[in-house]
Amino acid sequence: MTPTNQNIEQLLALCKSCDERAQFEIYNRYNKAMYNTALRIVKDSYKAEDIMQESFLTAFTKLDTLEDTKLFGAWLKRIVVNNSIVYYNKTIKKQEIPLETVMYKVEDDNGIEEHSQENAKVKEIINTMKTLKPNYSLGLTLHLIEGYDYEEICEIMGISYANCRTMISRAKESLRKKLELTA
Repeated sequence: MTPTNQNIEQLLALCKSCDERAQFEIYNRYNKAMYNTALRIVKDSYKAEDIMQESFLTAFTKLDTLEDTKLFGAWLKRIVVNNSIVYYNKTIKKQEIPLETVMYKVEDDNGIEEHSQENAKVKEIINTMKTLKPNYSLGLTLHLIEGYDYEEICEIMGISYANCRTMISRAKESLRKKLELTA
């Protein structure tokens, strides 16, 4: 299917009337970004894909609640983040160990090119963030990568503003120390 030149407002109007082509077009426009958002939080590619799919289904079934169609991308991202956080919290409470920590696997580069010195540093930072305590890693991912402010992180993680600022500060310091050790 070739992409259309329709803007998001037109596509969403078609989606409200259950137009599958419009839904597929929107899916194709947003799926990679939403998958990467979920992956950064849940750290499991299969679960990230499930969360992304579920989030699209939720978005398509609740399109009538979206007040401004120009904000669809942000609204969808919020659904993905919320679904990812719910899964993350369930995993932490169950103390599940991700399969990736038990088995060796070939990892893709998540779009970061190896040949650039700057991109290599970014990859090193992201990999080091994965070794932090789970709440530090999640907090930094939401703040530095996803761009959420402290108030939004407080709401997402269910913590106080002061606790959030302290956690982010400690996470940054922990990341800084770990990066110094590898330098």
